Amino acid sequence: MTASAAAPSQARPWVRFGARRAGRLLVSLWVLVTASFAMIHLIPGDPVRGALGPTAPAELVEARRAALGLNDPILTQYLHYLKGLATGDLGTSLTTRLPVSDIVAQRLPATLALAGLAFLAAVVVAIPLGVAMGVATRRGHGRRTELAFTTGSIVVATVPDFLIGVGLVYVFGVQLGWLPVAGNDTPQAYVLPVLALAIGPAAILARILRVEMVRVLEADFVRTARAKRLPARTIYLGHALPNAATAALTLGGLLLSALVAGTVLVENVFAWPGLGSTIVRSILTKDYPVVQAIVLVYGVGVLVVNTVVDVALARLDPRSLIREA
Repeated sequence: MTASAAAPSQARPWVRFGARRAGRLLVSLWVLVTASFAMIHLIPGDPVRGALGPTAPAELVEARRAALGLNDPILTQYLHYLKGLATGDLGTSLTTRLPVSDIVAQRLPATLALAGLAFLAAVVVAIPLGVAMGVATRRGHGRRTELAFTTGSIVVATVPDFLIGVGLVYVFGVQLGWLPVAGNDTPQAYVLPVLALAIGPAAILARILRVEMVRVLEADFVRTARAKRLPARTIYLGHALPNAATAALTLGGLLLSALVAGTVLVENVFAWPGLGSTIVRSILTKDYPVVQAIVLVYGVGVLVVNTVVDVALARLDPRSLIREA
């Protein structure tokens, strides 16, 4: 087979892979958008009346409903909603009368910074810890170490992020007074909320990476590397870790999605000025356009992360393209 004929055949799995992922992403986005639109109509009662309060004049409620287009037929409202999303118009807040897109743009960077730093901290801790535990417990060695590590990581991973945050606030903020416990005005203010979000995912990721390292270290190519008398650092980091990272990368994508969602409670513990604290406040004040928009932002973030992880896995393990084809 000539090189020109081989190139299209090699590119064909990627084309099919890209088409499947793009189709899946579009369908998921449509379901997410439709669900966010239906949210305001599935809530019992009148959302405008709920936001304005029981004492608001009926004329004001009716005028606000008309301004929001809630008196139009459902299909017309849905088409207007899609048009607004396409043009970046997410509606207007019922309580502040500010454009929802401005509120999201103002709060989103703080949430992204918190989730991104927490994910980075989890990875920085989990990789060396998982590799070290895998090396120490391979071939049945270190039974006590393995038991202690596995038990400890499971216990830490099962504690909710916000409870870890409350504990960190009590110890390092109230008792010791070392770190601030609210806001994001200083670099020190990032420490506790990042730790609250990162501790659980780091434990899970390290445990999975240890299991994969133990499996990979028994593979034939690792034995060959040892037979060549390669340095231990090269064997563990250059040969074993990249092959053990596939499962960890899949889990890492899921953890990143969970971190974005986990910011909702942690932000409220630390009075963090992000989307998490905003959506809770909007739910309490029944500001449904803001809730809709933030749910949509969180959903899109999860879908994008999952798609990026799928592409990264396909690049790291091209055999998955062949299996899928």
